[in-house]
Amino acid sequence: MKLSDIQAGTYNPQEWADKGYQLPKFDLEAVRAKTHKEPTWIHFGAGNIFRAFPAVVLQTMLDNGTYDRGVIVAEGFDYEIIDKAYTPYDNLSLLVVLQSNGTIQKKVVASVTESLKADRQFTSDWARLVEIFRNPTLQMVSFTITEKGYSVAPTDLERGLEPQLIMGKVTALLYERFQAGAAPITVQSMDNCSHNGDKVKAAAIAYAEAWVKAGLVPEAFLAYLKDESKVTYPWSMIDKITPRPDAQVQKMLEEDGFEDNYTIITERHTYTAPFVNAEETEYLVIEDHYTNGRPPLEQGGVLYADRETVDKVEKMKVCTCLNPLHTAMSIYGCMLGHTLISDEMKDEDIKNFITKMGYIEAMPVVVDPGVLKPADFIDAVLTKRLPNPFMPDAPQRIATDTSQKLSIRFGETIKAYLERGLNLDDLVLIPLVLAGYARYLKGINDNGEAFEPSPDPLLSELQPIVAGLEVKEGEQDFSCLKALYTRKDVFGLDLYEAGLGERIEGMVAELYAGKGAVRKTLHKYVSAR
Repeated sequence: MKLSDIQAGTYNPQEWADKGYQLPKFDLEAVRAKTHKEPTWIHFGAGNIFRAFPAVVLQTMLDNGTYDRGVIVAEGFDYEIIDKAYTPYDNLSLLVVLQSNGTIQKKVVASVTESLKADRQFTSDWARLVEIFRNPTLQMVSFTITEKGYSVAPTDLERGLEPQLIMGKVTALLYERFQAGAAPITVQSMDNCSHNGDKVKAAAIAYAEAWVKAGLVPEAFLAYLKDESKVTYPWSMIDKITPRPDAQVQKMLEEDGFEDNYTIITERHTYTAPFVNAEETEYLVIEDHYTNGRPPLEQGGVLYADRETVDKVEKMKVCTCLNPLHTAMSIYGCMLGHTLISDEMKDEDIKNFITKMGYIEAMPVVVDPGVLKPADFIDAVLTKRLPNPFMPDAPQRIATDTSQKLSIRFGETIKAYLERGLNLDDLVLIPLVLAGYARYLKGINDNGEAFEPSPDPLLSELQPIVAGLEVKEGEQDFSCLKALYTRKDVFGLDLYEAGLGERIEGMVAELYAGKGAVRKTLHKYVSAR
């Protein structure tokens, strides 16, 4: 059983169906021909999240017969993904949905009709990209390129109309569209970062302004990018975990007789495969602000709303229902020796810690966005997503860049308590997370053994603050913590001014009180809550 056999027509559909594989229900050649002639959607970022989510949304519509065009994917960073994970399989892939009950679903995804390398060195691919952007039928340019993908470097701006960074290339292609008649277009980020549409817009404008200043493009091009009747940059909120290809999944596929079951590691250290394993839960909420129409993605489960609603969904996720729970688990999981999030959910102290923190302390200040119920969202997190045995996610990975996350994930909740005049004495477990950070920075686990904190841009600044503290029983001076908990850049506010500093200090003292103190302190406060 091979993906290429499906495209070639040399496969036995009944064999695939008997082994639980869902096959495409539409005419692949007809959809590919229609898309090539009249493209409506091109996506930049050929990684796992795209193949497991947006491409599958479109697959649903194609299978149902409610849409007749596929999506063209372009990769502007790691070209080996195209050469090794797309081209050999005729752009087909296998989605393996990892369900929390320990079963899997398998679906052949055929909605990607072309895969291109977004760089001028690949002459024919670049020419095709220019052709696509000049086509007035194109409605949407979307992205899953990570937040770093929207960066703009001064040296890249100086390269003129042949930039090397992805947003420079996209802006150059938008200039092609402008020259071909300035047809309207929507530039849509689907990346997991707040107010992502603004990041796309800022990058495109930065390139255009530099080019206007250098006399390379007319002012009218900059005006085109800024004209919301022509070009829009909607916000969106995406949520779905697509981990690296998993060995358990590979073994299951091998037992089925599915031969394309191996991992591909590129020179740029991208982990991909002919298949994508992903969790069952997924959300994509998009601001419905398009200028040239759009594929009806709501038929595949996408939620469309206004900008304010998208913002509320984002805040619900990052301030209450998911991200704070992840951070709490990562800090304490590292100190307690856990290496899998799913295993942490078997630890009653940690499970009760995040459950009570979410429902009792964070939920009172969450803003209900209307399109998704906060209670339903957090229920799915606690009962399906975090306990999923197929999701090989680690607290050590989630602990990366913790200093950049605390202000949003906890500081906003504390601010909301203050703004609403709520009783700060009701906050116990959120302060315990922040106290745990001071213990985590020490890099000594609950057994007294050294561990290496995850990469973080402020690690070299923050670790010296706790350098004088020792993991031991008895008195010691914790006044050094004022240098940590007054950091508004880390916590979003001065925790002493907020009235929580001394309480957190007391918790830190308990966490430092010798071997086993982390477990003892965690159990004490969770049980009392």
